[in-house]
Amino acid sequence: MRNSDRTSAQAPGRKDRQNRQNHLIGRFLEMMAAERGAAKNSLLAYGRDLADYAASLAANGASPPYASTQHIRSYLERLEAHGLAARTQARRLSAIRQFHGFLLSEGISSENPALIVEGPRLDRALPRTLSAAGIASLIKTASAEARGSNARKAFKAWRRHCLVTLLSATGLRVSELVGLTCRQLAAERDMLTIKGKGGRERIVPLSAAARAVIDDYLLLRASRTETQNPWAFPSHGKSGALTRQHFAIELKALAARAGLSPASISPHVLRHGFATALLNHGADLRAVQQMLGHADISTTQIYTHVQGERLMAAVETYHPLSKNSLSQRSGSRHSDGPAVQKGRTRKRR
Repeated sequence: MRNSDRTSAQAPGRKDRQNRQNHLIGRFLEMMAAERGAAKNSLLAYGRDLADYAASLAANGASPPYASTQHIRSYLERLEAHGLAARTQARRLSAIRQFHGFLLSEGISSENPALIVEGPRLDRALPRTLSAAGIASLIKTASAEARGSNARKAFKAWRRHCLVTLLSATGLRVSELVGLTCRQLAAERDMLTIKGKGGRERIVPLSAAARAVIDDYLLLRASRTETQNPWAFPSHGKSGALTRQHFAIELKALAARAGLSPASISPHVLRHGFATALLNHGADLRAVQQMLGHADISTTQIYTHVQGERLMAAVETYHPLSKNSLSQRSGSRHSDGPAVQKGRTRKRR
């Protein structure tokens, strides 16, 4: 008998079912951490999504080993009815597919009922980015504040300056940025070794300008009392490192002081700006993929859409069959016409 045809009467009692669901989700998360190197934030997201899915199954008298394709479709319909974005629905379906794949591989289920469930159609949103002038304005403001700060505010100002410069120069994910250690920053002069999503390591080059800011910041950091703190960007919080949320707040405040709209600025926008700037100046798409740490090049390819208007303008300006070039040549023919005609009627000597 197929799992999808089993009745809820075969499932355990409600309390036991809930305990078993929690146990299975816990085992799945352990596998994702141990075998696939899933990051802490990813594990938390998987846990939340699967807990919500399991609660939906329980409300319908089922549990993961007894779930059917229709159970999953009904769950997605409920998400849509509650107004969850298509991208959120797709993320949850991905978690559900992987969870049922795990149950199948462990012999807990005899099939993966999520494999044939259609995901929502996703409009591929173009990434928000910041112009080179905007990035330069942010860095200039951060630099001026760092160099003009008094002793009490110097550390925070230099920390902010270093963070903004590093993010703009490397395109790191914000979690990778605030998770840098002093050892990583000091290891090599012209590059950083980053451990990204899934435990994948990559090499990110450092410009001379970025290295100069890092050196100035590390010199100031070494003079402080918390030298035992391994994090490059320490904070007084529980973890000892600056949090993503706190840096995002500081970045928006810096944007306002730089004359930019805080609503349009975030760490991810600077990451997008880094990728767009590289492609605009002729960088290879594979090289950008490697520096950003994308597992799939299709994720990087979205930045090529941002270039659309610039590329179209280049074609219209420089291609010999473009409207602009044709009109220029047409004008040249008209302007040369009388002279050519005059030359033809000129008497031979």
